[in-house]
Amino acid sequence: MGNIRGRSLTGAWARVLAVTLCAVPVLVGVTSCRSIFAPPPCMPPEFSVSPAAAKPGDQITVSAPDTTCDARYGTDAQVQVTVKDATGTVVLEELAPMSDDGGFTFVFTVPAGVAPGKAGVTAYPYNLDWCDDTGVNNRAAQGPPELVRVSCAERLVPLVILGPGA
Repeated sequence: MGNIRGRSLTGAWARVLAVTLCAVPVLVGVTSCRSIFAPPPCMPPEFSVSPAAAKPGDQITVSAPDTTCDARYGTDAQVQVTVKDATGTVVLEELAPMSDDGGFTFVFTVPAGVAPGKAGVTAYPYNLDWCDDTGVNNRAAQGPPELVRVSCAERLVPLVILGPGA
């Protein structure tokens, strides 16, 4: 294959060298952002909304089970629940208690005057930056919010708001 200082590499050694030179950058690229000894990522649990359709005045339950990983949200953890109506207007934004493992149950009444149609519900651990898709708990600094979610995919669970007479 090659000739290094007058010595040629045999086929087997040339392949070993080629594999090593290709594997090192790949391994460095894969492991450089996160320790290979760190626990696996721990993302917030998926939540559900029940019932899937309601009219103003009806009660809705938003809930999630505990995670199966070691989330460690803390004893004072909270979840932020937001409801946007069919026009995209925020009609509800509240904090609710959440367990150390991310489980919660939040019940709210659909506010009067919510536009009928397909609304959406989001629920995220409060005061954490989940734009880091490694799942590491990135605690936001206390005080005025300085973090703005700009590139995360926002999980939006549909909630159909029925009009009058439905």
